[in-house]
Order: sequence, then C-alpha cells, then structure tokens
Amino acid sequence: MFTGIVREVGRIASLAGGDDGVRLEIDAPRTAPVVEVGGSVAINGVCLTAESIDGERIAFHAVPETLRRTTLAGLSAGAQVNLEPALRAGDAMGGHIVQGHVDGVGRVQSVEAEGEGLRVIVEAPDDLLRYCVEKGSIAVEGVSLTIAELHDDAFGLALIPHTLAETTLAEIAPGRPVNLEVDVLAKYVERLVARG
Repeated sequence: MFTGIVREVGRIASLAGGDDGVRLEIDAPRTAPVVEVGGSVAINGVCLTAESIDGERIAFHAVPETLRRTTLAGLSAGAQVNLEPALRAGDAMGGHIVQGHVDGVGRVQSVEAEGEGLRVIVEAPDDLLRYCVEKGSIAVEGVSLTIAELHDDAFGLALIPHTLAETTLAEIAPGRPVNLEVDVLAKYVERLVARG
C-alpha cells in the first residue's frame, strides 16, 4: 500500500526487453537504502517488486499485463520517474490510500500556468470518470492529487509549487499519457451498493 506521496524522483539507468516483459534498472539513492529485495515500490504509480539492489540501483521486472495497462512501456533510459516505497506501519498517511494498481491511462489535454502552480486538464476513460468527484482524490503518475473540476470527458487538477518541485509533474505537457488510479474506496462503495 502507498499514499501517493512521492519520496524521490529516480532515473531509469537501463530498460531492456519487449512484449514478453521489461527489466528496469532505476537509480534511486534515497529509495534503495529503505527497500529490501522482494519489497514493493511504486514507479509512476505502478507497484513493482524489487528483484535486486546494487548500491543506489534497484532492478524490477514489468510483465506484459503491466505494460499493457500502464505507461511503463513508453519509458526509456534516462527518463525520470516518481518513486514511493511501500508504506510501513507507523508512517504518516499524508496522501490517500493508493494500491499501485493502475486503473487506466489518461491523456493530458491542457496545461496552463495558474499563479505559481499549474492547472492541468486530463482526459480519462468513462469507466474511470464515474469514480471521480470534485475535491475527491486521484493518483496521477503515482502522485496523490485532489480533483479540482470535472468535465464530461476529463478532470482538472491544480498543481501546487511543492508538487511541481518534488515530482515529475513539472514536465507534464499536452498529449502526454499518464497513469491513473481512482480512489479505491469509491470502487468498494459501488460494489457494495450494487450487491444490495
């Protein structure tokens, strides 16, 4: 389990493989010391298992299912990624409950400066928008954010300077695909109501 509070922006050192899966090696000097082999790390919101740790470098394997459902297949060596190690007992819950199970991929529609931050509109599939509510939570690229506005085919975000300084979202641009994870509580409520 995660909170959507990014702990480090890491850099992909290498990425090898293809449709059968990809091995990622990520330079993560702050994350590597707190993760053990077999531990979970959210990479741009995608929960992956640390297969090996060599100094400040962590290696992961993304299977075809993960590559089909996320933006990881579009990454390349040198790319920066949001990193969050799994929550430990006693850690602060600063964001919201995030599983690291990406629900789908959205696309950035527009980015505009707004004060010292950014106003970002993200197009999302209908099956995800039904879980979105104004002032509700959503994870975008693994970052816990608050939905500022809703549209028929999109939602809006107001990104504050701290978020821009501490995550990869400062580089967000129109047309960019982004990993989305809706609030898991909304999915449970829907399931319980449907079952009566």
